[in-house]
Amino acid sequence: MNINTKSRKQFRAIGHRLNPVVIVSNGLSDNVDKEIERALGDHELIKIRINADDREEKKQLITTICESHKAELIHQAGHVALLFRAARKPKEQLSNLHRHKDLLV
Repeated sequence: MNINTKSRKQFRAIGHRLNPVVIVSNGLSDNVDKEIERALGDHELIKIRINADDREEKKQLITTICESHKAELIHQAGHVALLFRAARKPKEQLSNLHRHKDLLV
């Protein structure tokens, strides 16, 4: 999945309005993986918070999450990462892209 620059900017604009839906504190557990999967399936565009002290550990966790959930890293700032994965059948009331379509051009 390769997202163009225009879409990436639009997703970042939507991301400013979002709060983290998943917080990863002690690595990835089965429950955290399930919650990320559910959130990506429902919302398509999500923020997650990675509470890791080491930059390399944080970078590795984000890479692992993106690979295992087939998601695209849109933006990372500090401990927060914005991830995107298109849903097969978007749920209009839950999808952040549909809810904030006024920011999409």
